[in-house]
Amino acid sequence: VRIPAAFSYPKSHHILHFSTGYGLGNAMSATSCALAAALLAAAPDAPVPLIDAGDWPVVQAALWSLAIERELLDPREERLVRLEQFAADLTVLRRRSQELKDAPPLGDARRFPDKSTSADLLGFNRAYRRNLEARRAMDRDRTGFIHDAGREADHLYQIWDAVREARSDIYYIPVRRAALKKLHDLIGDAAYQAGQLPPPVPLWRFADLR
Repeated sequence: VRIPAAFSYPKSHHILHFSTGYGLGNAMSATSCALAAALLAAAPDAPVPLIDAGDWPVVQAALWSLAIERELLDPREERLVRLEQFAADLTVLRRRSQELKDAPPLGDARRFPDKSTSADLLGFNRAYRRNLEARRAMDRDRTGFIHDAGREADHLYQIWDAVREARSDIYYIPVRRAALKKLHDLIGDAAYQAGQLPPPVPLWRFADLR
């Protein structure tokens, strides 16, 4: 079974038209779209209905299209391709639907620095962290200060690592959206919406390290 080559929603009809790889025209009714929505909305451990082989192309097209639209599936993934893997693929998509229900859309990633920039800043963070560890052996009377600075550096690393992951197009869309959700939780809604990020290392500690 081939994944439909093209999809379009005609403005004047509640029907999803698609063309197969064999040049045959088909029409997917609103019932198929509603079925796809219901299948995705169920809990991951809910029973998976049996799909007749003759109905599979229509169900597959509706589910694939909706999963792409909701950013639960990356077009590069080999899911919803074969009927015999339908149950396993649907369970994965249902789990993603729950896990990503509060995740930002992928488009939000554009408000943050690109992968190369974040990777460079993460390297700076790790170099700073190694310096702290070297100072720990020399400045035994400042163990508490160095510990706190290291903890702050690790927290900042998590933030910038989430940025790097969200901006890395080598990852599938659901992975990148999960990274955006993590970033939102780490920096808070106001900073997230404004695209404001903290420095990659605790600059406020630099004066005290001299």
